[in-house]
Amino acid sequence: MRLPDVLRGDMGVIAQLLRGMPQHADHAQRLSTFYAPQAAQYDRFRERLLRGRAEMIAQLPLFSGARVVELGAGTGRNVDFFGTAVERIGSIQLVDLCEPLLVQARERASRQAKIQVICADATTWRPGQAVDCVYLSYSLSMIPDWRRAIRNALSMLKPGGVLGVVDFYISARRALPGCVQHGAVTRSFWPRWFRHDGVRLDPEQLLTLREQLPDHELVECRGAVPYLPLLRVPYFTFVGRKPR
Repeated sequence: MRLPDVLRGDMGVIAQLLRGMPQHADHAQRLSTFYAPQAAQYDRFRERLLRGRAEMIAQLPLFSGARVVELGAGTGRNVDFFGTAVERIGSIQLVDLCEPLLVQARERASRQAKIQVICADATTWRPGQAVDCVYLSYSLSMIPDWRRAIRNALSMLKPGGVLGVVDFYISARRALPGCVQHGAVTRSFWPRWFRHDGVRLDPEQLLTLREQLPDHELVECRGAVPYLPLLRVPYFTFVGRKPR
């Protein structure tokens, strides 16, 4: 793609981000209204923003015959991070409530018979049988009832199954020992920045994951923001195992 086309696409996405998430509709309608104008540019723009996805997916148990679910799958881009592991996986179910993004996911799924795309709510949808792995990539913070989404993810996992999450976050005012402590400016600025676009940064999200899955690996980082080189947004990767 030529540079002028890239810039034009980026400016369209940024314009939509500045408009923000609509407030007067149900969650599915808000998502569709917000993402429909930027769906075609979604992956390319967010490639520079949504860090840690490949690293989190590399930790998932993608063994032969594994049944995998992504909640809040959007365009299905994350399946590309599986690499050659996708050949040995038994099935991949991509679940999202935003129809405009799922158009892109269905195009990807057309190249792999084992990928199923499902338009459904991550807090209530269940697979037909227990699965080996569930992951959420920058979607937990966009689900209004995120606690219910975590409970639902855990309920569909087999004993010993793995839950992976990568997302933006802020620490609690007093972080747990061994965790990154964010300052007052970080804890105030980023929730306000993202709230405009329907992203809710709540320190309880990471705390809840750690409490629900004590056997876990956690990495806390900061990543660049496109066109704003001085800003670094906090994000984490979390991979936890459900007790047997």
